[in-house]
Amino acid sequence: MASTLGVAVVGFGWMGRVHTQAYARLPHHFPQLGLRPELVMVAEEVPGRAEEAAAQFGFASTTRDWRAVAADPRVQAVSITAPNFLHREIGVVMAEAGKHIWIEKPVGLSAADAGAVADAVAKAGVQGAVGFNYRNAPAVERARQLIASGEIGTVTHVRVRLFSDYAAHPDGALTWRYERERGGSGVLGDLASHGADLARFLLGDIASLTADTAVFVPERSRPTGATAGHTRASGGDLGPVENEDYVSCLLRFASGARGVLEACRVSVGEQNNYGFEVHGTKGAVFWDFRRMNELGVSSGTSYQDQPVSTVFVGPGDGEFGAFQPGAANAMGYDDLKVIEAHRFVRSVAEGTPYGATLTDAVRSAAALDAMSRSVESGAWVSVGG
Repeated sequence: MASTLGVAVVGFGWMGRVHTQAYARLPHHFPQLGLRPELVMVAEEVPGRAEEAAAQFGFASTTRDWRAVAADPRVQAVSITAPNFLHREIGVVMAEAGKHIWIEKPVGLSAADAGAVADAVAKAGVQGAVGFNYRNAPAVERARQLIASGEIGTVTHVRVRLFSDYAAHPDGALTWRYERERGGSGVLGDLASHGADLARFLLGDIASLTADTAVFVPERSRPTGATAGHTRASGGDLGPVENEDYVSCLLRFASGARGVLEACRVSVGEQNNYGFEVHGTKGAVFWDFRRMNELGVSSGTSYQDQPVSTVFVGPGDGEFGAFQPGAANAMGYDDLKVIEAHRFVRSVAEGTPYGATLTDAVRSAAALDAMSRSVESGAWVSVGG
């Protein structure tokens, strides 16, 4: 019989719910896992929200103070899904308390924040996982293997795009996400962090870059009550949007490959248009999140007029077999978080990191910091981290 792992969730907005559901599904998809999550505590400062979570999902206890989670000996692992400005403090405190942590990107407001959490995790000897969920798609893992095998030749260039309309409505509330002090960067931390991670996952380290950003919706109404997700508000006092809606970035990889990364949160007509195109000297590979279980692959010796084939991922790709029995059966977004939860809990069980780690968070954050420096200077800058 599997042993239990006492888990807590800190911050119960949409992402806290996704983490909780992922823990609950682990025994169904990964019955061989030696640890079975037990929902011990949920922490949420909005009155009544933690109690609603406990009633729906079965958490044993609730609190409005996340520090109670760190002090509770029943809790062995913590999902940190609170707003960005709290990531560093909560992550460091939890690690110092001996808790394994699964923390959402971008892990604070800067590379320094991500580095502080990474250092605390390393010093405490606990496991640390990060919510770079798109790299968990079986098609993305297959694309990485295809690139590494040389099937498309030497990679020459890549384009990574992340376009969404979640902030396109002018009545979108002025929440913490649009404030420098609490949200840090805007679309950089929210979407471009995923883009930087995907680029590194597929092609290796980014050596240098140059970037440009813009704010297209400069003012929003302040909400009058608690918010979750992307709440609408109108008629309230207007306040300034302090961080960017859009970023475009040219990349130079350590391998010599070139790249373009573009992300926007106010793209009218675009709903989760995330993906990449990787080109090599002999072929190319294409992925679109909205067709998550497919790859477009061009390979061979024709070069000019070489066709592109649609490839459906199947049980031999990534963790696909834990969800579906055969190719072309669809997986969805929440399945990616189940994979992430599995790799986190497996890391705890075996004492060896699986999946995205705090090191990956530091590297992604270093790229974001470099983008900000480039915008300020108007020049190419090196990527540290």
